[in-house]
Amino acid sequence: MSEKYIKSQQTIVTQFDNNDLYEHYKIIVDKGQTPIRIDKFLTERLNFVSRNKIQQAANAGCIIVNGKPVKNNYKIKPYDEIKVVLPYPPENFELVPENIPLNIVYEDEDIIVINKQKNLVVHPAPGHPRGTLLNGLLYYFENTSQKHIKPLLVHRLDKDTTGLLVICKTEYAQVFIAKQLSEHSIERKYRAVVWGIPEPTEGKIVGHIGRALYDRTKMVCYPDGSHGKYAVTHYKVLKHWYYVSLVECRLETGRTNQIRAHFDYINHPLFGDSRYGGHKILKGSSSAKFNRVAHKCLEICNRPALHAQTLGFIHPRTNKLVIFTTALANDIKEIIKIFDTELCD
Repeated sequence: MSEKYIKSQQTIVTQFDNNDLYEHYKIIVDKGQTPIRIDKFLTERLNFVSRNKIQQAANAGCIIVNGKPVKNNYKIKPYDEIKVVLPYPPENFELVPENIPLNIVYEDEDIIVINKQKNLVVHPAPGHPRGTLLNGLLYYFENTSQKHIKPLLVHRLDKDTTGLLVICKTEYAQVFIAKQLSEHSIERKYRAVVWGIPEPTEGKIVGHIGRALYDRTKMVCYPDGSHGKYAVTHYKVLKHWYYVSLVECRLETGRTNQIRAHFDYINHPLFGDSRYGGHKILKGSSSAKFNRVAHKCLEICNRPALHAQTLGFIHPRTNKLVIFTTALANDIKEIIKIFDTELCD
C-alpha cells in the first residue's frame, strides 16, 4: 500500500491506493476546525473533485466518519476521522463514438453489463487512444436515445481477457459499486486454462502485484510485499488433462494482470499467455501426439485463456443482489473439447 500526505489548512489528508481504479482518502480534522457541512469541507480539501461527485459519494455510503457512513449535511467536528472512496478521474483522452460491436448482456437506467470479446481494450490509454470498449459504448448510447450518458468505469479486463464487465451510467451507481469493490464484496469468478496441475488443487495465492523492475510492461508477484499492491486470488482446479488444467479463480482484490501474474508466480502460467511464457509448451511429455495437440490448441487460443464468467453485486437502485453469468468464449470451449477428446485416453 502506497501513501502520500497532502497538507491543507492544518488538515492532513492521506491518499492511499487500495484498488487500481479508486482513490481512498483519510482525513483527520484539525482541532481548530469550525463545524461545516462535510460536502463543503471535502470540496475545499479535495479541490480537484466536484461537489456533485462528493455528494454522490456520500449518498452511496462512500464517506465514512468515525467508522459510520454520513450524509452530506453532516457537520464535521475537530478530530473527526473521515474516509472517502472515489473513482479516479478519467484519463485525459477525448472519447469519441466508434461503431464497435458489443455483446450486451443486461441494461437498465443505471448500469450496462457487457460480455467483452478478446482483442478489445476497455478504455483509451497511451498506445490505444481509439477503438476501445468505451468508444463503442459512447456510439451505442448516442444511437439509442441516450446521448446524455457517458460510460463510467467500475473495473477493467485486460485486452485479451473475455467475459463480464459492468459499466455505470450515473456517478451514483459508479461510487455505489466502487464501495463494494473497496470492501471486496463483489463476486468475480473467472475460468482459466493453465499449464500443469496446481498443488494443492484448491487454495489461494497471496502476494503483492506490481510492475516488474526489469520490464515495465509486465506485472509480477512480490510475495515479500516489497513492491506493488496487496493481492489475493482464490482458485480451484475443476478438471485437468495431466499437463493442463481448467481452474476457477475468485478475485478478492482486483489488480492489473492479477490472475496472470499470480499463476506465473506459482509456475502455472495461463495457456496461450505470451507475456508470461504460456504461449509455448511448458508441461507434458515429448510424445508426438501431445505436441500436436498442444500446438493445435495454442493456435486456436492465441491469447491468455482467461474468461470472466460470473459477476455479482448489489444493484445501486434496488439494493438487491444481481448475479450475471456467461458461457466460456468460443476459443476456450474449443480447446477444452480437444483436450477432452484427445488427452483423456
